[in-house]
Amino acid sequence: MIIAERKPLEEIAAMAAPYKRVCVLGCNTCVAVCMAGGQKEAEETATLLRIHRKKENVDGEVEVFSIERQCEFEMIDEVLEKLKSYDVIVSLACGVGVQTIVEHVPSLRVLPGLNTTSMGYPTEQGVWKERCLGCGDCVLDLTMGICPITRCAKSILNGPCGGSAEGKCELGKDVDCAWHLIHERLSAFGRLSDLEEIQPPKDWSKSHHGGGARTSVREDVRIDRG
Repeated sequence: MIIAERKPLEEIAAMAAPYKRVCVLGCNTCVAVCMAGGQKEAEETATLLRIHRKKENVDGEVEVFSIERQCEFEMIDEVLEKLKSYDVIVSLACGVGVQTIVEHVPSLRVLPGLNTTSMGYPTEQGVWKERCLGCGDCVLDLTMGICPITRCAKSILNGPCGGSAEGKCELGKDVDCAWHLIHERLSAFGRLSDLEEIQPPKDWSKSHHGGGARTSVREDVRIDRG
């Protein structure tokens, strides 16, 4: 899931200050699960924004509602006329949601209300761990389901490095060495010999390091809208 956190209220208020009719738009999928941008968080943000604007004598109104996903054209279209009635939209979606609205309806002014931090999973209430960087070339089959790109501080494909000790990364005793974990998994499944095969340099052109132009296409489910 995509993990995000709300921007400081002062930053949101400053971005929205020039606009009179403001909509705080929640997103009820990923960011709702991490309690950053669902309907509840959108209502809270709108309330705090109203209070802040009142204290600062900023005229206007702040309304709030949510849609299931801001990253799909169809769901944006369902509320499009309502969105057009606002001067600005404070989106509580991830960065993808913000950009989807802008690309689909360029006339809308959309501000980011969240900082998108990572992709991961919840370990306990209020705690999420990053587990994927979206590198575009998954190697989890080679490393027994433990990602060295995300979980190794140096993203090493042939580890461990010389900085690990007693199963911990040189970054600190609270950081597990990813390659120690991989070694333990390979050993448990009788596959330690896999480590003898040296992996070639990673093709970073498939990741975000290669630029933002990557588009994925599934021709088997694609619908021709032409």
